[in-house]
Amino acid sequence: MAAAAPGALGALRTVGVRLVAACCARLGPAAWARGTAPRRGYSSEVKTEDELRVRHLEEENRGIVVLGINRAYGKNALSKNLLKMLSKAVDALKSDKKVRTIIIRSEVPGIFCAGADLKERAKMHSSEVGPFVSKIRSVINDIGGTQRLPRAIGMSLAKELIFSARVLDGQEAKAVGLISHVLEQNQEGDAAYRKALDLAREFLPQGPVAMRVAKLAINQGMEVDLVTGLAIEEACYAQTISTKDRLEGLLAFKEKRPPRYKGE
Repeated sequence: MAAAAPGALGALRTVGVRLVAACCARLGPAAWARGTAPRRGYSSEVKTEDELRVRHLEEENRGIVVLGINRAYGKNALSKNLLKMLSKAVDALKSDKKVRTIIIRSEVPGIFCAGADLKERAKMHSSEVGPFVSKIRSVINDIGGTQRLPRAIGMSLAKELIFSARVLDGQEAKAVGLISHVLEQNQEGDAAYRKALDLAREFLPQGPVAMRVAKLAINQGMEVDLVTGLAIEEACYAQTISTKDRLEGLLAFKEKRPPRYKGE
């Protein structure tokens, strides 16, 4: 397991859109903290419908959607209700062609997500636990530490971390390749969210079709040998040949102007 500290940035993947997790934490003892909003007071009781806030950004950020987790009293742990809300939001965004990037952030200072809600899980019947975990996987498909961690950092170190249940701070997590960026916190407490927003803005001008098949090639290619991976890449590229976006990219290059992609 890894804890984000002074401000870390990771990525989660989902179908059709880029999903970026903004990760911030205060300097100090390691704690789960992927994404804090500006510091403010918050109630210990939040209505369940307010546990997830969906914001569609506008103007130069049009196409970016922010999912804000706001379950302070549970340290943003994934409850059945929060998981249901996340699943519903992600499913709706998958089919929205105007959505290019999703940023998941915490709106609770100093905390991103404490994992599954163990207090709630303790009350579940044993028959409920398996489906609950499967639902988490379907919403956030980068989980699965015994399988994904060795692929990311190697078998030896993965075993060491899993067997010891060691918690890493942000710098350690970045050093072994678990997160992408570690940042100094700003006065507003949202350094990682700002970095995530900057990255999302970089994604926006790129061709939606090309990004979709590139992500597919990367995700599937990582699970197979190189020869098979190259075949997957070739098949993905073939899907772009007949698209209007490919022709627009070539025309824009010829005319020395920014391309105007439509995802067609």
